Amino acid sequence: MDDERLDPAVIRLAGVLLPGVMAVILDTTIVTVAIDTLGHDLHAPVSTTQWIITAYLLALGMVVPISGWAVGRFGGKRMWLVALGLFLLGSVLCSLAPSAGALIAFRVFQGAGGGLMLPIMQTLLVEATGGRALGRTMSLIGLPVLVGPILGPVVGGLLLGGLGWRWIFWINVPFCVAGLVLAWRGLPDTESRPRGKGRLDLLGLALLSPAVASAIYGLSQAGHEGFGRARVIVPLAVAGVLAVAFVLHALRNDDPILDLRLFRVRSFAASSGLLFLSGLTLYGAMLLLPLYYQQLRGASALSAGLLLAPQGVGALLSRTAAGRLTDRVGARPVLLGGLAVAVAGTVPYALAGPHTNEALLAVALVVRGAGMGAVMIPILAAAYQGLTPAQFPHASSATRILQQVGGSFGGAVIALVLERQLVGHSAASAFQHAFWWTLGFTALAAVVALFLPSARDNETRAAPVKAAEPDAPRVRD
Repeated sequence: MDDERLDPAVIRLAGVLLPGVMAVILDTTIVTVAIDTLGHDLHAPVSTTQWIITAYLLALGMVVPISGWAVGRFGGKRMWLVALGLFLLGSVLCSLAPSAGALIAFRVFQGAGGGLMLPIMQTLLVEATGGRALGRTMSLIGLPVLVGPILGPVVGGLLLGGLGWRWIFWINVPFCVAGLVLAWRGLPDTESRPRGKGRLDLLGLALLSPAVASAIYGLSQAGHEGFGRARVIVPLAVAGVLAVAFVLHALRNDDPILDLRLFRVRSFAASSGLLFLSGLTLYGAMLLLPLYYQQLRGASALSAGLLLAPQGVGALLSRTAAGRLTDRVGARPVLLGGLAVAVAGTVPYALAGPHTNEALLAVALVVRGAGMGAVMIPILAAAYQGLTPAQFPHASSATRILQQVGGSFGGAVIALVLERQLVGHSAASAFQHAFWWTLGFTALAAVVALFLPSARDNETRAAPVKAAEPDAPRVRD
């Protein structure tokens, strides 16, 4: 098993990338908590303040498709520095914003930087391992995603209560500066070497980026208004037309902005479906949990953040074991086990009322978090199995797009279910019903999980990746 251990240089690379990624993850969770305060302090209605989040998501969705090409054309190190610099610039401008309109505009800079950073991080780490020990690699990649939701609401509540809303953006500055210094000095020169053909698929970009942005916008509106309104139907229809046009274009193009031939690989196709469904199974419940504590139990935003901390603790506890087991026994059994554990931790909330014992719910959150930590790692690891290093940037872009659109879709569906149940039912019954919906979608995800690779599939797919290893950039000491 020694040859499957992560190279210490890969671990150091993850440490170099961690501060920048933490800034992005923390920013997302903190700003969500701060929306009410921003509306009050900037004298803006909800219809305006919601764009503080929506503009960020749209910018993020627009730039994700270009990340794979950019890494191949300019190199991972250069693009990481550019992306982190954009996020830093956006954070400083947001902290100085004189009005809600200016803040919305400056959030676009943040979204552009954040949208590039996450897929670039995935690409750099997977390339550094040469496609081996993918489970352990994904446990590194998933660390900030697990820690962010724990710290974000707590840090946001403390900053809003003590220093004011501008500090929710100033706090990004030290993370970004540290990330820039570490990346400039610590990212290997091999990561700066361009590897692509250099030709940008402009037509593909013009079709795919607006398709992703339109889908995210339409779904974000659906969470508030349902799927029957024009402001939801029109952007979703535009997204569908653009997506079909992109598929037709990409299948006829030798070098598309996003290589759809990846979906011919069974493990990647199954992982893609699961990444989309994760918006309904995992992130839908994550939307419900803080609302349950705030609306049903009367907790403040800070208290709700603290009450949800056990979920992150559980995820951290299972992360390392899930990575090792994925490398040893394959993605399928780890994912099925993780889904079962996540279900066990969610059922108590589907039965809970306003006075359910908090200690019991805290234990349930630890269990649910452990299941979540064991779910995302095998999904992301399987997405890269059977691919060559040249396909890794495309895979990173595709997985981020699916996570963004799937998360938006899951949030919209679960929010709509909750809203409809709140009409004519008690709040406790409405939340119980919404949690049962997430459990139903989990059963669907378990069916899709059967198409993920097993340990035997891991062995048969190791050869193509290993054969392409000399072309893959390696991390140097």
